[in-house]
This record gives sequence, C-alpha cells and structure tokens, in this order.
Amino acid sequence: MNPEGLHTDLIETLSLTLVITSVAAVEMRRLKFSIIAYLCQALLIVALLLSFASVNHALYWWAATALVTKAILTPWFLFRAIRGVDDHELKPVIGFGPSVVIVAVLMITFFRLAHGKVALLAPTGLAQLEVFRTNLAVASTVFALGLYAVLTRRDAIKTVIGLCLLENGVHLSLVSLAPGLSETALFGVATEVVVTVFLLLYVIGGVRQVFGTTDTFRLRELRW
Repeated sequence: MNPEGLHTDLIETLSLTLVITSVAAVEMRRLKFSIIAYLCQALLIVALLLSFASVNHALYWWAATALVTKAILTPWFLFRAIRGVDDHELKPVIGFGPSVVIVAVLMITFFRLAHGKVALLAPTGLAQLEVFRTNLAVASTVFALGLYAVLTRRDAIKTVIGLCLLENGVHLSLVSLAPGLSETALFGVATEVVVTVFLLLYVIGGVRQVFGTTDTFRLRELRW
C-alpha cells in the first residue's frame, strides 16, 4: 500500500483486467456473451472507484451510481434488446485476427506514452503516481476499443456496447487525472450515458420491427 493509502497492486490488477473484458465485449460473436463481458467490466469500474475512494470519499457516491447505471440498468436494457431474437452478431468488417494485432499495437503504444519520460499532464501530484499512469494507458486502450467497435461492427447492439466502452474509458481517465478532487465524482455521475443507451436501444428495436435488421451498413442504404 502506498503513502496515499491506495492498494496499488489491486488497482493495477483491476485496471488491466478492463482490457480483457473490453476485448471480450468487442470480439465475442454471441451478443449475450458480449453483454456479460460488459457487465464484468462495469463491476470492475465500480471496484476501481471504491479502491480510489480512500483519497476522495465522494467517489463512494459515484461507485453507487455506477453500480446502478453501468452494472444493472445498462446490461438489463441490452439483454431486453436481444430477447427473443437471434443473438449471433452480424459479421463484422474486421475479423478476429486483425483485431488482435490492432489491440496489441494500441496497448503497447498507450503504455509507452503513459510511462515515458514526458511528464504526465495532470492537475494533481497524486495523478503522477505509477498506478495512475497505468490507469491512463488502460483508459486510452478501452476508449480506443470502444471507438473501434463503433466503426467496425455492423450490428447495432455492438455499436451500443462500443459506446459504453467509450464511456468507461473516459471515466477511468477522469478518476486517474484528478482522483483527489471533489468535483471528479460530480463530473463522473453527470456523464453517465444510461439514458442515451436506453434511447438508442429503443430506436434499434423499432428499426428491427420495421426493417427486419439491425445491420447499420444496410440501414444506410434505406435512404436510397
């Protein structure tokens, strides 16, 4: 445990596991398993927020909110969206092999940048700790994987999961850059996207009923 009272080994383990759950959420072809992977990631985010709360007690409130929005409501909305339909993902633009290479390159790049000699731009001295540099590298990787899912997955449900990964990457960056500021928890709660997820899935359900597909590439052709 470091001088600031943080269990750095635990935090780094939880943080690095986020990458595994992100890859699983993006790459699993059964949407049910992708949602479960996202659920595991949501629980990891909650655990990370609780781990950081020793330096900022306001993070307990954010952790409680994240438990409800990320780990309960969002997975429930996603499971409802695939209920009664074939949960096999539509064939993505980029397959598993190239995806593994892309993920590896992203991780190596972000970790080298975060742990390089260039001083980390952070508003507090606490954010200069090695554990938070690792968190920033992980957050950047998770964010990039979310964007990757949005751009390369044809299934609209996977696009929503990619949006959720983008949010998690932003939130991990936020708590890593300013872990001790009281405003951090407020910003985190204010930027939860659970309402956006609900509205997107509602629209996706309507589109499936009318057009019989959630293929985002096919939907682009409807305007013609």
